[in-house]
Amino acid sequence: MFADRATIFVKGGDGGNGCLSFRREKYVPRGGPDGGDGGDGGSVIVRASSNHTNLAHLSHQRFWKAERGSHGEGSNRFGRTGKDLIIEVPPGTVLRDRDRGHVLRDLKNVGDSVVVAKGGRGGHGNTFFKSSTNRTPRQFEKGLPGEERWMTMELKVIADVGLIGLPNAGKSTLLSRISRAQPEIADYPFTTKYPNLGTVALDSEHAFVVADIPGLIEGAHEGLGLGHEFLRHVERSGLLVHLVEATPMDGSDPVQNYRMIRNELEQYSPALAARPELVVVTKMDLTDAEEARERLAREIGRDVLSISAVTGRGIPTLLRAIQEGLAKRSDDDEDGDDDEKDASPAGAGPPSAAGE
Repeated sequence: MFADRATIFVKGGDGGNGCLSFRREKYVPRGGPDGGDGGDGGSVIVRASSNHTNLAHLSHQRFWKAERGSHGEGSNRFGRTGKDLIIEVPPGTVLRDRDRGHVLRDLKNVGDSVVVAKGGRGGHGNTFFKSSTNRTPRQFEKGLPGEERWMTMELKVIADVGLIGLPNAGKSTLLSRISRAQPEIADYPFTTKYPNLGTVALDSEHAFVVADIPGLIEGAHEGLGLGHEFLRHVERSGLLVHLVEATPMDGSDPVQNYRMIRNELEQYSPALAARPELVVVTKMDLTDAEEARERLAREIGRDVLSISAVTGRGIPTLLRAIQEGLAKRSDDDEDGDDDEKDASPAGAGPPSAAGE
């Protein structure tokens, strides 16, 4: 089961009540107040963890509550603090307050955490109110309630490279060839129902994560097909690899297919459309594939790579181009140019890729 959205109710533990008590011992007729304070309630903490890849583990439970603080007792015994409740989510999860709509935290990296519902403070016992003018205080405080809220979680897959393209463009097949990922592969559209991640290790020092995004169709930015649900998963990708089928099974034009996907990206997010992109023609083992690659390169005015996941042709060249593209983007980020890229208008074309 895969889930990239979840809505849950979280509540911090209530604080324990303070105690109203007076010391009562033999031969001590006026022992004075000895009521202890209540303990603080535990907080609800959400933490990014590598133990999870999606939000499916949260689908069976909607209400999450931290432990309350114990009440104070006589003999100046303070109540025990409630235990914090830690909810683990995969890196890349965005937390929002459901009712107010604002972002609580974007947990991008493993170990990032945020308190989403703080526990209530424990109340003071009557010992706290003792003074020179108030020898027998009968005041005490009840514990404060913990914070509570409805919270929505939205997963945006964190990957260095996002594979995009129409259904049956060969994204899952390519991912299975360059990594140990085992996505479902079949000859019918929409075989992939959720993003698949794979780690590609070029050598002992260079590796990157690739996400296979479910096939997009025309109108994906408006919610048609699977695209609207999963377009957001490529938002964090530093490099897009756009796969175009050389000879589509439905007889469509590869050039028009490429432009259609580009339009969907621009309609969804101009910043996303401005990301660096490699254009790759797939299934080069088929007849007329080379002619289709040359025509696509001529029509869009860019170098176009070519691969065959069946024979392995062009895959090493593609991996080198990906590594070079990621290295260039990393250098640009260090120079502070990343924000300028994200602010690029929708009409700005992505940089040219190295030809095969």
